[in-house]
Amino acid sequence: MNARERSRAHLANACEFLESAETNLTAHRWNAAAADAVVCGINAKDAICLSLTGTTRKSDNHAAALAELRAAGRTGADVEPTLRRLLNLKTRAQYQTDTITHQQAQRAVEWAGRLCVAARSVVVS
Repeated sequence: MNARERSRAHLANACEFLESAETNLTAHRWNAAAADAVVCGINAKDAICLSLTGTTRKSDNHAAALAELRAAGRTGADVEPTLRRLLNLKTRAQYQTDTITHQQAQRAVEWAGRLCVAARSVVVS
C-alpha cells in the first residue's frame, strides 16, 4: 500500500472513530467518547502526515507525534494544538479510574472533528 492509499485508510479510520465518539457521547458514555476521539485524532494525524510528507511514525511517544504533525506543513502545524489537547486526555480516558466529564467528552469530540476536517482537506485534495 502506498502513502496515498495509507493516508486514505487512516482518514477512513479517523471518520469511523469520530462517528463512534459521537454515538458514545449521545449515549452518555463519556470515557468511551473521549477515548474514541483520541483514536480519531491519532488516525487523522497519520492521514495528514502521510498526505503531506509521505510518511508517518508509529510511536507511543506523544511528543514525537506532535512534532511530526507540526513538521508536516501549515495544516499540521495549525491542528497540532488540537491533537495536543486530545492526547492529554488519552491516559485518563483509556486507563485510569477517574471519569471523564460530559464537558470534557464533548470538547474531545469537537477536537476530533476538527482533526478529521483537516485530514479530509489534505487527503481528498
